[in-house]
Amino acid sequence: MKKNRILVKAKSYLSLCYKELDKSDEFQTRWNSVKESIFKTGSYELKEFELSYGAKVAWRNSNRCIGRLFWNSLKVIDCRKLSEINDIYSALFDHIEFATDNGNIKSTISIFNRKLNIKIWNAQLIGYAGYKKKNGSIIGDPKNINFTKHCLELGWSPKKTEFDILPIVIKMGSNPPEFREIPKSIIKIIKISHPKFPKFKNLNLQWYSTPIISNMTLEIGGLEFHAAPFNGWYMLTEIGARNLSDQNRYNKLKEVAKVIGEKDFERGSLWKDKSLIELNYAILYSFKRDGVKIIDHHSASKQFMKFLSQEKNEARKVNAEWSWIIPPLSSSTLEVFHNEYENEVLSPNYFYDEDKRDNLS
Repeated sequence: MKKNRILVKAKSYLSLCYKELDKSDEFQTRWNSVKESIFKTGSYELKEFELSYGAKVAWRNSNRCIGRLFWNSLKVIDCRKLSEINDIYSALFDHIEFATDNGNIKSTISIFNRKLNIKIWNAQLIGYAGYKKKNGSIIGDPKNINFTKHCLELGWSPKKTEFDILPIVIKMGSNPPEFREIPKSIIKIIKISHPKFPKFKNLNLQWYSTPIISNMTLEIGGLEFHAAPFNGWYMLTEIGARNLSDQNRYNKLKEVAKVIGEKDFERGSLWKDKSLIELNYAILYSFKRDGVKIIDHHSASKQFMKFLSQEKNEARKVNAEWSWIIPPLSSSTLEVFHNEYENEVLSPNYFYDEDKRDNLS
């Protein structure tokens, strides 16, 4: 059953790859070689250009991503030859530094050897710790309380502030998990301020520049790469309307409201809406002030509509999960809101690795 599955997926992807890269005359020879390998060993290996194009097409096929217009510009770093954990950590740090580029964020993916059973426990390579105190209150990011607990058990010694950068934890094969702290010099932090409300900076809000997702599996032609962290750049509302605003995250709207002068916290006063707008404005202002690439939700919507048009011209259908594509702020003012999308999941693609996220073992 597994052999048949990989045969079907391998042929489907490779035929697409060779067709789209104008290598159709090379396909049959390549397919004969891959087919023979699958019959003999149950698997095969991708050539470097096949891996690279597969990662790009996986982004193109990502139903939950609004930022797919630039799928073909993804920088793919082939790390499959690395086998030592220190080399893997070095490659991850190189990824952070390269992708951040002092604020000129570059869409990047680093793909590691799928046979080594490498598990990156972090949801993102960069993230903030969360600590639950005995009285039930929380310091930091509630999303990462469980992961932070694992880091502490491994021997990590943080300062326990609201914005402690978590270490990267890797487990290879049957070896125990290890952690390394990320060098501070390669992380770009944006301090949030507001041009119209000077006291805004007293909230001491901040966020990091580069969202590098590391809890997803990249599937190309039936092959699964469980260690393949990748990034684009932030859409404004990810930080402003979710990370710093959600009640089960940093939940900062009431503090923002006080800083901007809101005094009426009754339901009908729309204080949350006002605070949400000013917080997002402050984040956009602060990122631009520091020269860090970010996109607002209105621009992201226009880019997705352009992506739809480009794909239509290439006779390719775009699938999308509506609830993920629609930004969580001013939704009905955006073009993407007024469209319906089919949600067929194509291959290649990226899939959440539930084992790494929820069963850290």
